[in-house]
Amino acid sequence: MTLHPEIATFIAGLPTPPEGPLDPVAMRAADEAHVAPLEERLPLHAVDDVTAKTASGEVPVRIYTPVEADSHGVLVYFHGGAFFLGSLETHDHVARSLAKETGLKVISVGYRLAPEAAFPAGLDDCYAVVRWAAEESESLAWNGTTLAIAGDSSGGTFVAAIAAKAQDDGFQRITHQILYYPSLDLDFDVDRYASLRENAVGYGMETAGLKPFNAFYTDGGADAADPLVSPIKRADLTGLPPALIVTAEHDPLRDEGELYGQRLREAGVAATVSRYEGAVHGFVQHFSWIPEYQGVFAQTRDFLSRR
Repeated sequence: MTLHPEIATFIAGLPTPPEGPLDPVAMRAADEAHVAPLEERLPLHAVDDVTAKTASGEVPVRIYTPVEADSHGVLVYFHGGAFFLGSLETHDHVARSLAKETGLKVISVGYRLAPEAAFPAGLDDCYAVVRWAAEESESLAWNGTTLAIAGDSSGGTFVAAIAAKAQDDGFQRITHQILYYPSLDLDFDVDRYASLRENAVGYGMETAGLKPFNAFYTDGGADAADPLVSPIKRADLTGLPPALIVTAEHDPLRDEGELYGQRLREAGVAATVSRYEGAVHGFVQHFSWIPEYQGVFAQTRDFLSRR
């Protein structure tokens, strides 16, 4: 399928990126400038900013309660942004939509970013919040059943890494993992996955930009050969939680996500891989308002209803 016309129009209107090295501070400010005002956001029963006191230190989280109830299942969400961009604000609308559609209490994690915080700071924050959510079941009114983890792009990297780390640590409370167009192989060998060449240019995120964007993370000690950095390099995937992997047709990272799903199934893990035609990397964050892509949240709901 060709690129969705709404997305094509948006990409055609993108300004030429400035020359020179990437400026994390300026790029973060630009992202924050596009955040919708509070009165325009999807209403929920409650949205609370909390500091989670965890083994990784104090981590800011935002807790979304969809409806009033005695208890809820919980979904811990890790935003994307190539490990150096993104925030509770830039992905607030994603977390709200997840809470609204799934009926789960969503905990969005404001983890530390590269390059100011070197690997594994952000990963440690996210994992610690998952453990904290299980430990704080009474104060969070967790119903003790669903404890899902979800993330988009680099947040999907964290999902896969944390699912594996939890298994290695004997922490068996994670029930589901949800990866939206995840980045799973950070060595970016353009000959390893056909989509890196097929979708190299013209679709927003471009293959040539992957290394410089992720350099803030890899230059801070994140070794692409480490399975906690490149989860697809983990040799043994048996016993991991059921997975939903959402990919986009015109994403350079499409094939590594789909291969990871195949490897999970070969290891006996219940894994659903769903490719959205006409979509690009980042569509859940930027284009889920388009009717063809709104269903990603309902698909997530349906996946979470299976045990």
